[in-house]
Amino acid sequence: MAQADLVIRGGTVFDGSGGAPFIADVAIRDGLVVGVGAGDWVGDQEIDASGLMVTPGWVDIHTHYDGQMTWDERMTPSSTLGATTILAGNCGVGFAPARPADHDTLIRLMEGVEDIPGAALHEGLSWKWESFGEYLDAIDGLPRDIDVAAQIPHGALRVYVMGQRGAKRETATAEEIAQMRTLVRDGVRAGALGFSTSRTLIHRTADGDLTPTLGAAREEMIGIAEGLRDAGSGVIQVASDFADIDEEFALMRELTQVSGQQLTFSLVQADVVPDRWRALLDRLDAAVSDGIQMKAQVAGRPVGLMLGLQGSVHPFVSRPSYQAIKDLPLAEKVANLRDPAFRARLIAEAPLRDHPFINALAGAHHKMFELGDPPNYEPDPADSLGLRAKALGVNPDELVYDAMLEDEGRAFLFFPLANYTEGSLENVRAMLENPNTLSGLSDGGAHVGAICDVSLPTTMLVHWCRDRVRGPKLDLAEVIRAQTRDTAEAVGLYDRGLLKPGYLADVNIIDFERLRLHAPHMVYDLPTGARRLMQHADGYVATIKSGQIIYREGQPTGALPGKLVRGRKPAPAAPTLMAAE
Repeated sequence: MAQADLVIRGGTVFDGSGGAPFIADVAIRDGLVVGVGAGDWVGDQEIDASGLMVTPGWVDIHTHYDGQMTWDERMTPSSTLGATTILAGNCGVGFAPARPADHDTLIRLMEGVEDIPGAALHEGLSWKWESFGEYLDAIDGLPRDIDVAAQIPHGALRVYVMGQRGAKRETATAEEIAQMRTLVRDGVRAGALGFSTSRTLIHRTADGDLTPTLGAAREEMIGIAEGLRDAGSGVIQVASDFADIDEEFALMRELTQVSGQQLTFSLVQADVVPDRWRALLDRLDAAVSDGIQMKAQVAGRPVGLMLGLQGSVHPFVSRPSYQAIKDLPLAEKVANLRDPAFRARLIAEAPLRDHPFINALAGAHHKMFELGDPPNYEPDPADSLGLRAKALGVNPDELVYDAMLEDEGRAFLFFPLANYTEGSLENVRAMLENPNTLSGLSDGGAHVGAICDVSLPTTMLVHWCRDRVRGPKLDLAEVIRAQTRDTAEAVGLYDRGLLKPGYLADVNIIDFERLRLHAPHMVYDLPTGARRLMQHADGYVATIKSGQIIYREGQPTGALPGKLVRGRKPAPAAPTLMAAE
């Protein structure tokens, strides 16, 4: 019999390969899996996993914990929902490299693009860095629950090199492009997993200005790709509108060829261009057939706004009467809203014109749904508040107004902003089943007052593999592979995502029948007491990071084995520890 630190006994193992599950023990020693199979191991600690699923920990490659991971030891909610590795620095926003004069610019950019309160960032960020390497050093010195990694954000890079000219989207000179190339090379050599950029009109600063990287010239993008080539490593992540789909896609192909590295881009269905995702998949498939290293990141449910009185967004934000009470404490706000005269006045008011996004959303009652608990992320269009109001012969604003007052004003409505044009997830299923896509776009750590998609990996199991009734389900083993091995390998982390000897002992033990998401709720635990949406789940019996149990039933154990991941990690050598010693 061989000695192990931890043995997980008799669970149903989904090892991350996509193969059929099997009953086995998983033995762990020194933070690594050392055995998967028959019970020839004795553990200092043992867990009976009979009747439970045993999977690798989720590897979430699209998060925005850039600020949180500098001040917080826990990457919640991701870590309480089964993630054991997260990658930050997506969408071209982040906090390094950074000169002192540019701190406010980068905070305003992050606040606007990712809806993270600026006051919390001002309070929480130490700014004990200037270069990207120094930023990684600052992260490296903190204890944490799970592994974190980062990418070089184009917005910060551009502002660092060009100052306010960069923020104002002016054209970079040849000398500035050369400097960006050098900084990208040095950042990747210091441990960045790659580089990210945004080329979408949706991303704006807190002042409403376009993101600095929108429309960055081909010469600038190629120079950055050359920096990755110089470093010999580093993925590229792109968020784009694909306004000129052929020109933009040609650029992405060129970036992968110049850099010699893999590129991923965000793929969603937008209502205004409902078939563009198909055209993008066609081009993606052709690129991969041509040997181009490219993947699309796909969200497994609608990109869902949470409309509520505690959040950043709801249909009445632009009404004059609401503006008068918007800064009151919730209880006082609710008291005003429950006054019949106030209710009648607000509903009858015309909205203020300086809130175009809110005003467009406010009229889309056919996309407003009561969320429920557990939340329903594929609601029947017939259950929308718009159609319910039509059936009742009432103004839909009345139903929306009353629904948001539920639970003393803490209730949220679900508004599927993207991926739900036809009122089902069948198009999303087509995206997910394409072999050239990845499970991503959770946005963990971001949109803290409006979106809570951080639970996407759990939705993939609960909805797609167990509970879905409005269409075909997906294979459980393949879904687990998609958010473990596939995501890990997509960003060069070949040492995790599989439960095999020699790999990191990052593990979820899950009661699949009991796995259940709860509705998001608001907490006030960011620096300065700022708000953020939080979500919990039942059924995560244990989450293990590098062989240490970090959560039991979603509650922290106190163990903090997580580390900063610097650069790519090779797959382990051929294991020699499989047999009992």
